[in-house]
Amino acid sequence: MKIGYADPPYPGCAHLYAAHEDFAGEVDHAVLIQQLQANFDGWVLHTSSVALPQIAPLVPAGARIMAWVKGFAAFKRNVSVAYAWEPVIVKPARKPVVSKRLVMRDWIESPITLRRGLTGAKPEKVCHWAFEVVGARPEDDLCDLYPGTGAVTRAWAVWQGMFALPVSAIQFKTIDAAVTFEEISSALPQTVTHADKT
Repeated sequence: MKIGYADPPYPGCAHLYAAHEDFAGEVDHAVLIQQLQANFDGWVLHTSSVALPQIAPLVPAGARIMAWVKGFAAFKRNVSVAYAWEPVIVKPARKPVVSKRLVMRDWIESPITLRRGLTGAKPEKVCHWAFEVVGARPEDDLCDLYPGTGAVTRAWAVWQGMFALPVSAIQFKTIDAAVTFEEISSALPQTVTHADKT
């Protein structure tokens, strides 16, 4: 399946990225959400709590507004109540499977990133959580619509690697889809007994 991941400049904040090579001004979020719906089986969209009244009416049925809670956040002068969470809108590609790897909630706690080269770069922990709640699988195709520092793409590669099984040093041959005890024994390292030591 195709997964769209959108972490665009938040409404009213495009000027912060004016020096970036792919700067294109303010993002039309209505058009963006339409594109996500039309082109992807599931998608993730980051935005700000300030922009939520503008974005929420655009959220289609089947999508869910979740939260990234910042254990460490940037505190602004003369702002008595800090902005310490961000909405994450998720349209699942499929129903996520609950597993021992992660107990999923509709929120994730993670501090902001520092010195990543671009304002708003997402922590790897947040990306991994987003991949889980969107119902992604390692064989899916992820499209990072706003690559920025490349953090999302790198996080995807790391997350995919979590599913890779280690290559066993022991290769078992099968006969009629069964492995005999003798074959397993011959493949295992030989132990040294006390009698062998004398």
